[in-house]
Amino acid sequence: MMDPIVKLKKEPAVRFSISLPPKLLEQLDAMMKEKGRENRSQLISEMIRNQLVEHQSQRGTQEMAGTITIVYDHHNSAVQMELTRIQHDLRECIITTSHVHLDLNYCLEVLIVRGQADIIRSIAERVLSCKGIHHGKLTLTSFRECFSSKNTQEKEDHCHKH
Repeated sequence: MMDPIVKLKKEPAVRFSISLPPKLLEQLDAMMKEKGRENRSQLISEMIRNQLVEHQSQRGTQEMAGTITIVYDHHNSAVQMELTRIQHDLRECIITTSHVHLDLNYCLEVLIVRGQADIIRSIAERVLSCKGIHHGKLTLTSFRECFSSKNTQEKEDHCHKH
C-alpha cells in the first residue's frame, strides 16, 4: 500500500545576499528562535511563501482554498436562515461547514471554501455582511504549486477545474 504522505522533491537552493539594519537583524534572529526555525533561510523562505500567497490572493483569478470563520448569536434565526441560503446558493465554492456551540448564546461556524480568489472574497463579504454576525474573518491559502516556475506548463495542464 502506498504511503498517504507524499514528500515533495526538494528544489536546489539559490544563494543570495541581503543587507539589513542591525536592529532588524536582531528582531529576525529573535523571531527565528521563538518560532523554532533552525536558520534564517528557513524563516525567510516561510515569510516569502506567506507573502506570495497573500499577493496571489489579491490578484483575483488565482485558485485558492480557505476558511470563512464567523461568530454569531444563535438566537438570531434570521442570520441562520441567511447563512443557509448563502451556502445553498454557493455550494460550488463552499465545500463544507463546521458548526459548534461556544456557549448558551454564541456559535462558531467555519465555511471551507475553494475557488477563484475574487469569488471567495465576494462570498466572504456576503457572509460577513449578514446582520447578526458578531465577528468574522476570511483566511486564504494556495494549494497549487505556485512557488516554482519549473514545469509550469505541466502543472497548468494538471491543475484544471473539476
